[in-house]
Amino acid sequence: MADALIITLVAEGALSPGDASAASDVVRGIGAEIVAQSWLEAGDAFDILARGDGPAIRAALEDALPAMDVVVQSGSSPRRKRLIVADMDSTMIACECIDELADYAGLKVEVAAITEAAMRGELDFAGALKARVALLKGLPVATLDQCREERVRLNPGARQLVQTMAANGARSLLVSGGFMPFAVPVAREIGFARVLANRLDVEGDVLAGTVPEPIVDAAAKKALLEADGTPMSAALAVGDGANDIPMLQAAIAGGGLGIAYHAKPKAAAAAQAHVRHGDLTVLLRAQGYIRADWVG
Repeated sequence: MADALIITLVAEGALSPGDASAASDVVRGIGAEIVAQSWLEAGDAFDILARGDGPAIRAALEDALPAMDVVVQSGSSPRRKRLIVADMDSTMIACECIDELADYAGLKVEVAAITEAAMRGELDFAGALKARVALLKGLPVATLDQCREERVRLNPGARQLVQTMAANGARSLLVSGGFMPFAVPVAREIGFARVLANRLDVEGDVLAGTVPEPIVDAAAKKALLEADGTPMSAALAVGDGANDIPMLQAAIAGGGLGIAYHAKPKAAAAAQAHVRHGDLTVLLRAQGYIRADWVG
């Protein structure tokens, strides 16, 4: 007999008994067998234990209940994960740092267009990164701190997600195709134990317009996830762009969670779940945490 799936519906403060009932009808309607169901937290999150086709269940529920976030995962893997590997820009924070940095050079429109194409998977990431950084040549190094202070804001739920997992024994790694001068303070503010991102070459007190090798790209993100040593079934990967797809898929293939967060279409399609409405605490709901458990 096939292992059961854990289906979690999340809509903080807006999930009604009627929604829960409708979800159960949808699951049964595509031929899945419901084993059990219960409120994870009344009005916020609802769990259904079922046997069936996971991707088909997710698609049917997202279509029938478009205002809900839906996570479908294996019931045979540890629900509370022991590792989180997360992207930074547009995932843990609400902006793309290189776009905001380019704004200080009067080049945001040009740089943002390249960023958007790269995140959609239309450009080679390393080439796109080098092209964007080249446009920043001559920008004062002091602008990095100014940009971080004025433009970088954490996405809602970032602290709660990482600190709650850490309080329950999980390891945490922030891995970014962005830059260490942004990633290090962001990691500290959120509570990540480790951080890896690209560096920027400087010449005196200005940016040189180059990035030293090796570049933190999609392959590097996946390699870091796999090299951690935590069983993949106990890992959670989260990101929003095309360069996050390999690590998301590696987590999924190993029985863990690979979740897209307010993501570009390719990343959303490749992930196990796509958080379209809620904040990062949806990832805590997926792990079975109630609000009283949250830290941060």
